[in-house]
Amino acid sequence: MTQILTYQAAAGRLDWSDAVEALRQGHVLPRAQIRDVFLGPPTGTMMSRSAWIEGLGYGAKTFTVFDGNAARGLPTVQGAMLVFDKDDGGLRAIVESRLVTEIKTAADSVLGARLLARPDSRHLLVVGAGTVAASLVRAYTAVLPGIERVSVWARRPEQARDLVAALDGVAAELAAVEDLRDAVGQADIVSSATMARQPVILGDWVRPGTHVDLIGAFKADMREADDALMAKAALFVDSRETTLGHIGELILPIASGAITAESVLGDFYDLVRPGARRRQSDAEITVFKNGGGAHLDLMTAAYIARAMG
Repeated sequence: MTQILTYQAAAGRLDWSDAVEALRQGHVLPRAQIRDVFLGPPTGTMMSRSAWIEGLGYGAKTFTVFDGNAARGLPTVQGAMLVFDKDDGGLRAIVESRLVTEIKTAADSVLGARLLARPDSRHLLVVGAGTVAASLVRAYTAVLPGIERVSVWARRPEQARDLVAALDGVAAELAAVEDLRDAVGQADIVSSATMARQPVILGDWVRPGTHVDLIGAFKADMREADDALMAKAALFVDSRETTLGHIGELILPIASGAITAESVLGDFYDLVRPGARRRQSDAEITVFKNGGGAHLDLMTAAYIARAMG
């Protein structure tokens, strides 16, 4: 029987630690086959992202992105993820894409931090105060219990204050901050989820030992970190296939000569393996680019289907 799983039905029934573990386990399996298809004009695009993972199954997330929907009071992104059985190809679940994306995005970043951040990290700074920021705060504090303090910064200070006020039940001290440079300089982990096309996090601000988690950029002209940060950090990505050559966070510093493609030291398939190159000292700055991908969607949707079954 095919499960139909909506965002509303899953509310409060999923566990962040289990979602992060599902991504880790998924990367122990053979490397995924993935394909993306984009159709339509920039103002109304349909995207289909498909993956096959041996031992897990098949998945396809199809969704539309309509920029003008916000003005109509409608969601900008709408769609669903189909999960097919690994043995007989049967349709096992239809999962609302919003649910998959929210869980996948935060779990992706937290797995990166679990593998790369200093174990004694206590202070998380979230840059941005949108929907992604809220799930980041909840996921980080649920999975990394050492986080005692969470600061939130947004271009509009009232947006950061509103987010902090809405985050009930978080086991950490929460505060909205207005000085981004100062906040970056105090944080152990910086997690950035903005729509920036120019750097908002500068290398000169980042102190030794910091882990920087970059989420927002998803197009070739978007970036959140400057060349200085990318050049002096140990660089990692969730997926080489979906980041290198696709996202400005890497395209632009490669084009300027600040880094090369070989500067990326590993992705999740490397990082989850014993003896992997991870953080090498408490003073090393690590940068992790969360780029997503259909295989991460499949790992997440398969976890959601199991958890809700």
